Amino acid sequence: MSSLHKSRIAEFQDVLGEPKIVLQKLRELCFSGIPFDGGLRCLCWKILLNYLPVEKALWSTLLKKQRELYSQFLKEMIIQPGIAKANLGVSREDVTLEDHPLNPNPDSRWNTYFKDNEVLLQIDKDVRRLYPDMAFFQRPTDYPCLLILDPQNEFETLRKRVEQTTLKSQTVARNRSGVTNVSSPLKTSAPNSLNEYEVLPNGCEAHWEVVERILFIYAKLNPGIAYVQGMNEIVGPLYYTFATDPNSDWKEHAEADTFFCFTNLMAEIRDNFIKSLDDSQCGITYKMEKVYSTLKEKDVELYLKLQEQNIKPQFFAFRWLTLLLSQEFLLPDVIRIWDSLFADDNRFDFLLLVCCAMLTLIRDQLLEGDFTLNMRLLQGTCLAGNKHL
Repeated sequence: MSSLHKSRIAEFQDVLGEPKIVLQKLRELCFSGIPFDGGLRCLCWKILLNYLPVEKALWSTLLKKQRELYSQFLKEMIIQPGIAKANLGVSREDVTLEDHPLNPNPDSRWNTYFKDNEVLLQIDKDVRRLYPDMAFFQRPTDYPCLLILDPQNEFETLRKRVEQTTLKSQTVARNRSGVTNVSSPLKTSAPNSLNEYEVLPNGCEAHWEVVERILFIYAKLNPGIAYVQGMNEIVGPLYYTFATDPNSDWKEHAEADTFFCFTNLMAEIRDNFIKSLDDSQCGITYKMEKVYSTLKEKDVELYLKLQEQNIKPQFFAFRWLTLLLSQEFLLPDVIRIWDSLFADDNRFDFLLLVCCAMLTLIRDQLLEGDFTLNMRLLQGTCLAGNKHL
């Protein structure tokens, strides 16, 4: 470890060691990148995403409360509605004369269960192909959810629920309007069959199953937006960072901590996923146009070239902005970009500047290319693999 790196770690430790953390100082440090050592990045992200308050004396109580709350969410939302829980002393009421699987009443618990299955199948499809070039998400977690996997209770895993349902994932088409491809050339195709993944022993679960659970609970708690394809790409880097925390005390609670940080982050960017807001000032269309207006200020020649070729920001910037560049770079680079993104006071203005920088770094190719070549550059591996980024 270089003396410069040691000095930088010491700076973070000094700021984080104060009883009341000075947020502006922390932001300034984090903007230039957060060391992984000692769990610094995990801790800083939790503060920057407003999960942990700046008053350290409040951490213990807050964490205990939030993690208990998440356990309650698990109990209420990961079980089949109405299935009896012997350990809770609840009688079996899943099928009655009033409520049964064919009940057309929209308030029926069975109707809710089947609708939840549609959402779950889309989540399952997406999380199974999360960073397929990495083995991490297919590996078993060191901290499986005992509340779900304990054979003494009757909770079922979401994976079994997916396997047992008769619905087909092809019937689920909850994608953002106007996007025909939100996948990245950096990412390879994932196996389609449930059986193509190695079956883990009883009592184990893969990291992707934890991510699936987080997204399902978020969808249940936020029915107005539920789950939209691409949210898996937002939660993935968060969970990976927290689940690889070198501090085992924090690592053990990666699932709950990720859920609340993801929820806080989504509170800031959820408008990007809501079609009815697309053309409003807080919608994704406005932000995409802002990329071009910013580019016009920084590089008018390039801006005019793209305008001349009728290359609209919707053709490429939708994915960049909505997924916070999580599909444009390899995961370590995404995490480094997010250090700066989370640290910046006007974090989404910073995102616009990053998008403009990505364009100007390939400006020579764009100025020389025709429409077809430039679309390939903007949507393909040429941009994602740019060595300068």
